[in-house]
Amino acid sequence: MSIASEVAVQGRASSLAFRYALRELRGGLRGFYVFIACIALGVMAIAGVGSVAASLGDGLSREGRTLLGGDVAFSLISREAKPEEVAYLRTRGEVSVAATLRAMARSGDGKLALVELKAVDGKYPMLGELTLEPNMPVADLLAERDGVYGAAADSTLLARLDLKLGDRVSIGSATYQIRSVVAAEPDKLAGGVGLGPRFLISEASLRATDLLQPGSLVRWIYRVKLPDGANDDRATTALIDGARAAAPEAGWEVRSRNNASPQLERTINRFTQFLTLVGLAALLVGGVGVANAVKSHIDRRRDVIASFKALGATGRDVFTIYCTQVVVLAGIGSLIGLALGAALPFVIVGLFGKLLPLPVVPALHPDELALSFLYGQLTALAFGLWPLGRVHDVPVAALFRETVASEWHRPRWSYLALMAVVVALLIGVAIGLAYDKRVAAVFVASSIAVFLLLRGIAEILMAVARRLPRSRMTMLRLAIANIHRPGALTPSVVLSLGLGLAVLVTITQIDGNLRRQFLAALPERAPSFFFIDIPSTEADRFAAFLAQIAAGSTVEDVPMLRGRIVAARGVKTDQLKPSVDSEWVLQSDRGLTYTGEVPKGSKIVEGEWWGPDYSGPPLVSMEKKIADGLSLKIGDEIVVNVLGRDVPAKIANLRNIDWQGLGINFVLVFSPNAFKGAPHSHVATLTEPHSDAPDDARIIKQVADAFPMVTSVRVREALETVGTVVSNLVLAIRGASAVTLISAILVLGGALAAGHRHRVYDAVILKTLGATRARLLGAYALEYLMIGFATAIFGVIAGSVAAWLIVTRLMTLSFIWQAGSAALVVVAALVVTVGLGLAGTLLALNQKPASVLRNL
Repeated sequence: MSIASEVAVQGRASSLAFRYALRELRGGLRGFYVFIACIALGVMAIAGVGSVAASLGDGLSREGRTLLGGDVAFSLISREAKPEEVAYLRTRGEVSVAATLRAMARSGDGKLALVELKAVDGKYPMLGELTLEPNMPVADLLAERDGVYGAAADSTLLARLDLKLGDRVSIGSATYQIRSVVAAEPDKLAGGVGLGPRFLISEASLRATDLLQPGSLVRWIYRVKLPDGANDDRATTALIDGARAAAPEAGWEVRSRNNASPQLERTINRFTQFLTLVGLAALLVGGVGVANAVKSHIDRRRDVIASFKALGATGRDVFTIYCTQVVVLAGIGSLIGLALGAALPFVIVGLFGKLLPLPVVPALHPDELALSFLYGQLTALAFGLWPLGRVHDVPVAALFRETVASEWHRPRWSYLALMAVVVALLIGVAIGLAYDKRVAAVFVASSIAVFLLLRGIAEILMAVARRLPRSRMTMLRLAIANIHRPGALTPSVVLSLGLGLAVLVTITQIDGNLRRQFLAALPERAPSFFFIDIPSTEADRFAAFLAQIAAGSTVEDVPMLRGRIVAARGVKTDQLKPSVDSEWVLQSDRGLTYTGEVPKGSKIVEGEWWGPDYSGPPLVSMEKKIADGLSLKIGDEIVVNVLGRDVPAKIANLRNIDWQGLGINFVLVFSPNAFKGAPHSHVATLTEPHSDAPDDARIIKQVADAFPMVTSVRVREALETVGTVVSNLVLAIRGASAVTLISAILVLGGALAAGHRHRVYDAVILKTLGATRARLLGAYALEYLMIGFATAIFGVIAGSVAAWLIVTRLMTLSFIWQAGSAALVVVAALVVTVGLGLAGTLLALNQKPASVLRNL
């Protein structure tokens, strides 16, 4: 036979298999509803997350100029740009200047509140619209009248200080009249999360506050709007390169309209990946339902399969027919999931558009939908090929005999190889397209380990049940026998329930630990306050003042500067290849300090400390994990730009830092002579033996009275602000995880439904032999209770370990096992397992013995 004729024969065979597959599906989708629902749920989760993230990315890109406030933003910390630096920027386009810092606002009756101060010039905003209530021109809003400057405040500040429009507040040495409420800022997202409400003032009035001291933590932002017609990406790049060439040591932090908020984009990417992995977990859980449905379908169609083989069909022909059915059904489920996932951005904008703080532009994203469809198909094949492959070598007689007994055998090596290829493709797609490939690889490895462990748990459970001594209790004896008998539901129930419970325990343990970390009690000996922007000339007097007004408390004071790492090992930072965990150190300016003593909360793990009397060339101590992530070692040189000056320093030692104590600590600590003569401020902490709200309010007031330029940050309030953000993220994770739990319940219900026919036969035979309805219900309840309890124990252990790894390794937080939530999961697992099991059992017990016996 020629090659052409072989191809023609294969084509006809494939066409015939496709026609037979469709003919079998004409009778309906009975037995495949769980299959389709599981695939649809997983694909919906992945498509929905991908579509929303892509729509958000489009919104950020489209609104990049507005979010940034210009085409390019140049920012400096603790210093204003030099006249020649600003002059260069003005030659390239229109420039608007703004300054941001934290300060204390005091109302007329003495109440105090931390505010996020934003001082702008007359050109603000160059792009977008500042929404005020009531609306008025910015010039009128911020103008000085009778020695009082105008301001706009967030409504939160008005509620906190019990203020209304027209009231006055003082900040530093200046007095402001609140003339409007800030409803929306066009560039708010580019500024990140603030610890206090917004307070908008003029740049001129900022200088009247006396807050601009040497080394004050003020960020100066110079936004440049290029001329119309000359503001493309090439012009933007030319401006950035030109500014750096004109002032190579300026220490600019530069953002363009294409990366208006890099931190926000990174957060979105990471969160999208996490939710995508949750959706993939739902698909993997659903894959168990796919395997159960395919096995059950083949079991129901064994007469048809026998007929095919008796009429000359080969094992490959039968495999092709039923594999085609699996692909078609997976396609149906995937299309349903795609439709729901693609609609999610439109639904979110339609329902919550005005409430969303992020610019979501709903649209169809074919690439995200295609990827989700691929996930659905690969998952269906990965789990369906094993039961499909087993049909190939089963003779006709054995197929008929499976009515009575089922004989285990593995598929041919060719089908195992095909399954391995599909699994490898699924793993490759999951890892290759992930934002953080390390996290994706850990997820894949964990999924494989959990599947193997669950299979092992099922085998161990069956082996233990098989070896237990014969009980005299009929119900218990029957329950134990059902666990290990041929065709037992134990593997399916353990797999489906165990995966869902592991995910649920992981989420609840992470949730509990995050809430404990940010919303519950502070760590032991954690500081009650941070005080920033303490003038270096007033540092000693401020420390003595704190000791006086808070007797018995511990005061810690250190000098502080801000700087950016601009090079390491002679390589510029934009050419370094940091690890995912350490790249944040290079993305903006960092807090720096100098000292002759090892900082509290730090432990030297490599190298030696320089000592208090060191006076040689500048040295630096780095946090160990950051140094490893940047591939730095002792003796390497880093260059830090501080106040427009590049400062080289060699790494003398590496430290481990206890960040959870919330004390003062820095990634970079320099030797005492590194910044000699540089203007800087101090930061201090106050740790009280017993902290309460009235005493904290007294301390804040006394500090504000004596040192109006110092900003007080109450640690508990700062943690509550962060905790609110974390709570919202956890809420989104819970919603995505609900898809996995629904899939697990569907798979569990499908597994029980797949064994319904066997349960009917069992019930009829036992009832014929004299078993009562109550005794059968008791036996089945005991069976499901034992399987559910064993699986729940595994789910609690696996989920707790996964949560511990995520919290301690990825989030670098402390972990405390939440026994209460784990107990609730166990109870819920038992209720669901026994409830679904008995629901199916009642249906089986309602069958009339005569009709069933006649068809045996």
